[in-house]
Parts: sequence; structure tokens; C-alpha cells
Amino acid sequence: MTVATPYQPLPNTFRRAVCGGKTLIGCWASLASPIATELLGIIGFDWLLLDAEHAPNDVLTLIPQLMALKDSPSAPVVRPPANDSVFIKRLLDAGFSNFLVPFVDSAEDAARAVSATRYPPQGIRGVSVSQRGNRYASVPNYFDIANDNVCVIAQIESRKAVEAIDEIVAVDGVDAVFVGPSDLAAAHGHIGNPNHPEVQEAIVRVFDRAQAAGKASGILAPVQADAERYLSMGCRVVAVCADMGLLKGAAQTVQKHFMQT
Repeated sequence: MTVATPYQPLPNTFRRAVCGGKTLIGCWASLASPIATELLGIIGFDWLLLDAEHAPNDVLTLIPQLMALKDSPSAPVVRPPANDSVFIKRLLDAGFSNFLVPFVDSAEDAARAVSATRYPPQGIRGVSVSQRGNRYASVPNYFDIANDNVCVIAQIESRKAVEAIDEIVAVDGVDAVFVGPSDLAAAHGHIGNPNHPEVQEAIVRVFDRAQAAGKASGILAPVQADAERYLSMGCRVVAVCADMGLLKGAAQTVQKHFMQT
């Protein structure tokens, strides 16, 4: 049995893999539980999304989950609640280096997200001399290398974002774009139906324009057939399951087996 190598935030191996065109299979983590996150980390997905937009996470619940992934091969990716420089700064100081930024609708939004993750002069990240992100000042060259070791993935969730996709992927520091299929479906008037042809056309456009720009694309696809279809289209950063869905599905299967009437 091969033992996977634990993820190392410095240098950022996840960012290298994203920019290198590797296929990266992930899982969505919304339970806000370090035990559940640790279990998922042991399973060995390429990456885990720790959600602070649609899950009850804040910095104090996210740090124990980072600790739980210390020996895991799964790269932690965090989704902040918004494209907010203050919250992103706090997540950086907490130790995150991979960001999925929601609702990036324009090149300006994308540039703002990148700027929030970079120290001056490349960005506006505030400086804390001793914090968890630099192992409490024990990384001597942290300020020299930090900017090059943050991964920024812009989430595409609106008609405006799809229309501006060429400008978004052209922003320096945007390493990938990631489709939010549920919000994109809602934006096209097909809420709850991301497989509607109009929504699928928008998704294909995002994938194609990202590939043309030499950038990776990603998507959340917890239905196996959808995930396989998107992978065949060249999408490379794919979340193929979610912790709540896995728990619900397994529980329902057992309940139906033992409690059929």
C-alpha cells in the first residue's frame, strides 16, 4: 500500500498542480467539524473545500479543520463568505493558502481578490509579523515567498461573469475559474436545473475560454455522470461529492433497508 505524502502549504503544491494542468478530484466539506474533515482527509482526495459561504464556518471553526488535515494528502481550499479583503486576510493569517472566491463577476472583482491575497506592492494584504500562516514567525523568508504561494480560483456564478470570462481569466494571479452550477442555473432562470441546455452552454463556454487562456477550470458535480462528463470536457478541478450528501445518502440507504413498510 502506497502512503500518500501530506500536503505542504509551502511551497504550494496545490497551486503548482492547478497551474500544471493536473486533474484534481475534490470533496466539499460543509459540516464544520474537524472530525468529519479529518476523516475526509484520511480518504485521500486531492483537495477539500472548506466552505465559509454556505456553511456555518468562521475562522475559529476553520483552524481546527486545518489542524485536522495536517497529515493529510488533501490540500485545504477555503471559500470565504464574500470577496472581502478583511476576511481573506484573516484566513491567510489562519494558515490558508488556497482560495475559492465566490461571485467574481468581472476582471475588477478578480483583481480585487488577487490583491487581497498579496502583500504590497503586489497587493493590499496587511502585515502581521507573527501568525499561524507563517508558523508564528518561524518561517524566516515568509514575506519573500508568500505572494507566490497563494492560489486564487475565481467562482463563476452569473450571466455577467460568463460574459466577462475572457477578461477574468486574463487577470494575473487568477489560477483557475470554477463554475457554481446552482447559482449559474438560477441566474439563467432555471433554478434547480443546472443541466438545462442554456446553463450547460454557459458552462461549456467557461471551460473553453479558460482552456484557451491556459487556465484550469473547475466545477462542483456531486452526481457521478455529471462529473465524468465535465472531466471529459477538459475540466480539471472537480468536486465529485460533498460531506452532507454522502452522510445523507448513506443514512437514507440504511434507513430504507431496515425500515421498509
